[in-house]
Amino acid sequence: MRALLLLAILLAGCRSSLELLPPPVEDYSGNIIDLRSGQVLAPDELVARLAVIPRVIVGEQHDNADHHAVQLWLLRSMVVARPQGSLLLEMLNPDQQPKVDALKRSLEGARLPDDLPGLLAWQPGWQWSLYGPLVGYALRQPYPLLAANLDRQEVREVYGRAPLLSGERAGAPAVTEALSTQIRESHCGLLPDSQVPAMLAVQQQRDRRMAERLLAAPTPALLFAGTFHGRKDLGVPLHVADLDQKQEVVVLILAERGTPVAASSADFVWYTPAQPAKDYCAALR
Repeated sequence: MRALLLLAILLAGCRSSLELLPPPVEDYSGNIIDLRSGQVLAPDELVARLAVIPRVIVGEQHDNADHHAVQLWLLRSMVVARPQGSLLLEMLNPDQQPKVDALKRSLEGARLPDDLPGLLAWQPGWQWSLYGPLVGYALRQPYPLLAANLDRQEVREVYGRAPLLSGERAGAPAVTEALSTQIRESHCGLLPDSQVPAMLAVQQQRDRRMAERLLAAPTPALLFAGTFHGRKDLGVPLHVADLDQKQEVVVLILAERGTPVAASSADFVWYTPAQPAKDYCAALR
C-alpha cells in the first residue's frame, strides 16, 4: 500500500491551491495538530500555514515509510502554494554536492538513470528504498537540492577534538544533558561514558552545520532531518537562534501515534499509524 501511495504521489500532476494532492496516509483525520493552539488541522490547512514560512524543518523517523510519503507529499503540495526555494537533506554530505549538482544539470527532461544511488555516492546507512522517491523527485525540480550534514572527515575531526560551540542556547546545560541522555539511550546504554562528550560534540556540530546551511539556502527552504535534529528545544532551531535571532524557523515533527510531542519541541505534529515495535538493541546485546 505504501509503495502504491508513493507512486501515486510521483505520477500526480500539479493542481490548484484549492485541490492539493491526496494525503499520503489514508487515516490522517485528527492527527495533524497545531501545538501552539491545540487546533486539529486538515492537510491543506497545514500546507497553508507552512507555505508562508521562509524556513521549515521537518523531523522524521528515518525508518518509517509513512514519514517519507508525507515528506514527498508535503514537498509537492507546498509548491502549489508558492515556488520552492530549496530542499536540504541531512542524508547528503558536502562531498556529495558536486555529484548532485552535476546530475541535476545532466537530466534536463531525461529519465532518471538506473544507478542513481551509485552516481550520488548514496550512503548505505540511509535506506534507498525509502529515500529514493524523494531524491528522484527533487533532482527533477528547478530548485537546488542541498547537502546539510558534515563530511565523514569532519566527523572524525570533531570526534577527536571538539570545537568550541558559540552561542548560549545550544550550549545550555539543560540541552547538553538531554542530548547526552539521548545518546546513551540510542546506544542501548553500552556506550562508555568517556565517549559521550565526543558523541555530543558530533551531534551538535551536525546541528550547527544544518543551521548554517538552512540560513544560507534560497528561501522558502525545507530541511528534512531526524527528529532530534529538528526539535526546537534540542536541535537545529537553537543553533539558528544562536546564529541569527531574527530568522523565523517553524518545526513540523512526524511521529507515530502514542509518541508524545510537546509544544516546546515543535510547532506542528503529524501523527502517523504506529508501526510494530523494533528492538534496535538486540544485535548489540
